Amino acid sequence: QVQLVESGGGLVQPGGSLRLSCAASGNIFTGNIFSRFNMRWYRQAPGKQRELVATFTSAGTTLYEDSVKGRFTISRDNAKNTVYLQMNSLKPEDTAVYSCNAISPTLIAGKFYDVWGQGTQVTVSS
Repeated sequence: QVQLVESGGGLVQPGGSLRLSCAASGNIFTGNIFSRFNMRWYRQAPGKQRELVATFTSAGTTLYEDSVKGRFTISRDNAKNTVYLQMNSLKPEDTAVYSCNAISPTLIAGKFYDVWGQGTQVTVSS
């Protein structure tokens, strides 16, 4: 069983920063298994569709949604089974529930995985 737990959300003023963390746990995470997952951060604002914010692939590629380029940075620590989202210069329109997602592009122990965390609220307001 695989579980993702996000943390680091909260209330911040416009222009401020937050760092989100997403820790993966489960009995499949032995050795370097976590490094084989593509990790993504999504967000969903009230009344809006969920959107992909940032991706860190197993190959080491990072991708960002246009509105967060230059402000957000996704990183990962495979030794800690954790992915991060550093968010700087936050704007009110960044307010949303942020969720992480882990997808295995290849079979791991005979299975493909597509796992979601429960989400963490980020509110940007003065």
